[in-house]
Amino acid sequence: MSGQQDTEFDALLVLSFGGPEKPEDVRPFLGNVTRGRGIPPERLDAVAEHYMHFGGVSPINALNRDIIERVEADLRVAGIDLPVYFGNRNWHPMVEDTVARMRDDGVRTALVFPTSAWGGYSGCRQYHEDIVRARAAVGADAPTLAKLRQYYDHPLLIGAFADAIRVARQQLSGNVRERARLVFTAHSVPIAADAAAGPPAEGGHLYSRQVAEAARLCAEAVGVDDFDLVWQSRSGPPQVPWLDPDICDHLDTVAAAGAPAVIVCPVGFVSDHLEVVWDLDTEARDKAAELGIEFVRVATPGTDPRFARMVRALVEERRTGTVPARLGREPLLGATVDGLPCATECCAPARRPTGR
Repeated sequence: MSGQQDTEFDALLVLSFGGPEKPEDVRPFLGNVTRGRGIPPERLDAVAEHYMHFGGVSPINALNRDIIERVEADLRVAGIDLPVYFGNRNWHPMVEDTVARMRDDGVRTALVFPTSAWGGYSGCRQYHEDIVRARAAVGADAPTLAKLRQYYDHPLLIGAFADAIRVARQQLSGNVRERARLVFTAHSVPIAADAAAGPPAEGGHLYSRQVAEAARLCAEAVGVDDFDLVWQSRSGPPQVPWLDPDICDHLDTVAAAGAPAVIVCPVGFVSDHLEVVWDLDTEARDKAAELGIEFVRVATPGTDPRFARMVRALVEERRTGTVPARLGREPLLGATVDGLPCATECCAPARRPTGR
């Protein structure tokens, strides 16, 4: 990438998943998330109860607004005049509305920072689809939108996670601290979808390979060479295999092995989304208490000053063509050229069965 000409961009769009901000938003939001997936109503009812446990409010929008404020401040300090916009896939502010506002504000060419660090369909390709859909909704005069690269192994992200692991370890009782098991978690996906993501010549499984690499880098940074990677937040019909083991099931294994404590690092999340505060801070913490082991959850990096610095660094990479700052060895895909999705179909969704 080095040697490219400086490209002029006149805005930055933070693109995220979205979440409800009041109880009456919950079911319409879940309807948007699951549209076309055949999720039974009773499953949506169960998930809705998770949101109601927190007053019908997901933390994701507030956390993203906090990230945007930090990024805006960091850009100002660096002397980069780039307004920052906020759009979501599944709830307000919807990305289509945001792109329309960008057009009305005179934005012509913008960068897009997704709140997902990963490759794969849901981690990367779906954000490209969001961009295409939003531009189509706005019309021929929509701004050109160029998605920033995947950043799962960026030194600033890994550094933030590593320091958060150190802080979490100190929260444990002194007599168990050094024997605590370090466990990394990320959002599970269907095994077939994971297998299909990535260049076929490299064996697919792009998402799970990147998550494993990020976990290895974080563990290495804190001097741990024996750790676990597990999954969480699976959904969909039980007959469809997803990446496992699940974090709660794995806690049985940790306890059976005699570990007196567990340090759980949600390496797959940039902020304390509902999947973090429910699946980890509620269900996993309760399960650990039942098993009689101490539990501490590592902070996500979104509020760390290094996260905003990373966003700015990704912007500068794209504006100036500098070499990406990376620590990992797994493929780095999903960059765009002139705002268009990468040519490969490595992150295309797996085909759903027909006739059912």
